Amino acid sequence: MRDVAAEAGVSPMTVSNALTGRRPVSEATRRTVLEAVDRLGYQVNVAARSLRQGRTGVVGIAVPTLDSHYYSRLAHRLVLAFSQAGLATVVEETHASREGELAAFRDSRLNAYDGLVIAALGLTEREINALSREVPVVVLGEQELHQTVDHVSMPNVAGAEAATRLLLDRGCRRLALVGFPTLTGLEDVTLPEGAAFVLRAEGFARVVREHGVQASAAYAGVTQAAGAACARELLGRGEVPDGIFCVTDTLAFGVVRGLADQGVRVPDDVLVVGFDDVEDAQFHIPSLTSVAPDLDGLVSQAVHLLGRRIASPRALPQDVTVSFRVVERESTTRS
Repeated sequence: MRDVAAEAGVSPMTVSNALTGRRPVSEATRRTVLEAVDRLGYQVNVAARSLRQGRTGVVGIAVPTLDSHYYSRLAHRLVLAFSQAGLATVVEETHASREGELAAFRDSRLNAYDGLVIAALGLTEREINALSREVPVVVLGEQELHQTVDHVSMPNVAGAEAATRLLLDRGCRRLALVGFPTLTGLEDVTLPEGAAFVLRAEGFARVVREHGVQASAAYAGVTQAAGAACARELLGRGEVPDGIFCVTDTLAFGVVRGLADQGVRVPDDVLVVGFDDVEDAQFHIPSLTSVAPDLDGLVSQAVHLLGRRIASPRALPQDVTVSFRVVERESTTRS
């Protein structure tokens, strides 16, 4: 680093700031330093830095899948946020399985990651508590963790309630839930997708009970094809619903396609609401009304809490639920 500083005509501290971003430097100075780095072939000695700091500067991100509108966007934003915090990232897919989530913790230990952000679906609270003693962790998801680890969750029940009320406010009286198999005994149903779907179904069912309206449910998986299959199933039951709440936008896209294949139009015949407000929601035809959790807030909280946990391993755990809004678009707007 001293050689780079001499070559660039700056101090070693300026070189460090230009390379790590810990303190701001001008763009001209940063370019000068990077050019000197290229000319001299300088590389950071990660092992030496780790020994000195007791850290690797690398954190793990574990999500069920990257082949998903929501999780791919979440992982991307986490990578950007950690990069801005001066940390490199390794992203893993757990395939929504207990074994995959255990492997993420194992990899974090073996590779000496500074910490792990994990969207956990398969692990129990007891397992998460035990594993969190071995590596700093922030859990994303809907497990009941009783403030034993740092935890960031989405407003699943409240968001689903707001979506269902919107359908009622628009005059719908024959509602359907796509993404869950039943409207009774919800707590006894276990899905591979974890507790989020249960909570969203619970929010839908609460509003249905409050207003005493007719409602049904359909489940065939989590893909767009599953959404289309649910639409066909609902239509095949005889009475066409006039309002459908889908527990994800991905399912909603499939529902709209499945309805169109049967000559049922959205929003003319049926109103549809999704959940997650992925980017594609505003570009589909019709554009999709969706519950939009504060994803920026979720990412910011996850990065903040992990940094805090790394710096202060004995800090009291925090449990944070982010806010939401309902973004109304064409799928619930009749002309």
